[in-house]
Amino acid sequence: MSWTCHGSNNASMVAALKRAGIVRSSAVEEAMTAVDRGRFVPQGQAPYQDAPQPLGFGATISAPHMHAMCLELLAEHIRPGARVLDVGSGSGYLTLVFAHMAGREPGARVVGVEHIRELVDSSLEASRGVAWAADMLRDDCLRLLQGDGTAGYPEWAPFDVIHVGAAAACVPPALLAQLAPGGRLVVPVGPEGGPQHLTLVDKDEGGRVSARREMGVMYVPLTSEEAQRGKAALMAAWSRGAAPATDQDGSPRENATR
Repeated sequence: MSWTCHGSNNASMVAALKRAGIVRSSAVEEAMTAVDRGRFVPQGQAPYQDAPQPLGFGATISAPHMHAMCLELLAEHIRPGARVLDVGSGSGYLTLVFAHMAGREPGARVVGVEHIRELVDSSLEASRGVAWAADMLRDDCLRLLQGDGTAGYPEWAPFDVIHVGAAAACVPPALLAQLAPGGRLVVPVGPEGGPQHLTLVDKDEGGRVSARREMGVMYVPLTSEEAQRGKAALMAAWSRGAAPATDQDGSPRENATR
C-alpha cells in the first residue's frame, strides 16, 4: 500500500495515493492537490517519489503516503475555521495543506513552528509563491515561525489539531495542555531508530484524554536546534571522509587549537 505511490507531478502523485486507498476524503484530496509538493522540496530531489526527501540541516520531508495518512487521521478535526499547530514544520508543505483545509474562515489560525532558521526562511519563500497562502500570511491567519515546537504556541492556543513531524520520547506536556477539548494530536512516539508508533491523542469535550497507537513508523527524532545542527555537521564530515571529534552527545567538539 505504501512506498509505491509515485507520481511524475503533483496531480499524478495525489491520484496514486487515492488509487491506493490512502487518500480517502475529498478535503484531503483537494488540499494535497492545491499544494504542489515540488515547490517545497529542494532542487535535485524527487518531490513526487513516495519516499522521504532531504531538506538539509539534518531534516527531511516525510514520504507522501505518510503525510496523507496523517491528514486522513486529522481530517474530521480540521473544519473551516480550525486552529492547527504543526510542530517541526520543516519545508512548510504540510502546514500549507493544513491551512488549505482550515481556510480563511473566521477564527482560522494555522501555525508551523520549526527551529532551523534556514528552513523557516525557505518555507516562507515557497509559501509566498502560492497566491492563497500569501493572502493568509498577509492576513495573519497563517504563520511559519522559528521556535521550540515542543513548547507549542500559546498565543494561538488552544488548537483543534496538533501534528508533530518528528519522533518524541513521550507526548510533550505543553502540546497536550494546548490541545482543545474535542481536539486531536498526532505524534510519533519512540526512540531514535525505533521502535516508534504513530500515536493518536484525543481530548474529549470534558477534557479527558485517551491515546492509541495507530501504526509502526520511523521518523527522525524531535530534538533541539543545537543537537540537530551538530548531527548534520557530523554526517557531512563523514560523507567527506573525515569525521570531526565529538562530545558524548554526538555534537561536534570545538577545536581548542584554532
